[in-house]
Amino acid sequence: MPDLVVRHIDNVMAERIKTLAKDRRWSINDVVLHALKHGLGLAEGAQPFAETMLDTDTVVLSGHWDAAERAAFHEAVQALSVAPSSQLVAPPEETLGDPAERPGDRF
Repeated sequence: MPDLVVRHIDNVMAERIKTLAKDRRWSINDVVLHALKHGLGLAEGAQPFAETMLDTDTVVLSGHWDAAERAAFHEAVQALSVAPSSQLVAPPEETLGDPAERPGDRF
């Protein structure tokens, strides 16, 4: 089996992994494997991420949408369902922008 290295785990996540390992008397590796299997929907009875379960043809829209609005919505949902997460969320340091441009920092 291949080995993987996970980098940049924040302190909160590392502590949670250690706590679970101690509480369950599992190895840290077992906790991480368990979390990955369940998170990816690979464990028996586990559901995969909601993003991978979205079938745009079965989305029910409420309200009164005309055909063009429904088509645009389905197109947008389809695009989001296949987009890499890196395209959907900017890294934290990019979300705040230049400190000189932040409204609260001007005064």
